[in-house]
Amino acid sequence: MVVISDEIAEFVRNERLGYVATVTSDCKPNVSPKASIIRHGSESLAFADIRSPDTVENLESNDAVEVSVINPVIRRGYLFVGRGHVHRNGTLFDDLIKKFREMGIQSPINTVVVIHVSDVRETKSPLYDLGYTEEQVRNFFKK
Repeated sequence: MVVISDEIAEFVRNERLGYVATVTSDCKPNVSPKASIIRHGSESLAFADIRSPDTVENLESNDAVEVSVINPVIRRGYLFVGRGHVHRNGTLFDDLIKKFREMGIQSPINTVVVIHVSDVRETKSPLYDLGYTEEQVRNFFKK
């Protein structure tokens, strides 16, 4: 497992929206937006299953998962690779439900998913490879 740094956790907390990629039982990709992604401990992410029946079903048959959290204005973010585990009850479930409620999530939460992260990669626009600064990328996007 890899450690998710405080800097990366802060980025995830500020962005909130990430895209979770799973694989269906017939090997087709499935991508679903999640606005409840948080760091859980130093090596895991978690999200609330508010309306994620396909994602949960996929993880129950194949726990491989990737999560992409990107700031669309600065065109930078992180890709998390790992294994997702679905929780429907128990202490971990209760603790995470409490965190999601403290975040202001009011929707019914069916399950929670904990992703044990094995790799974290920074993702960024090719503009950075050309020497653009974050401010220049921001301005380019705003045009």
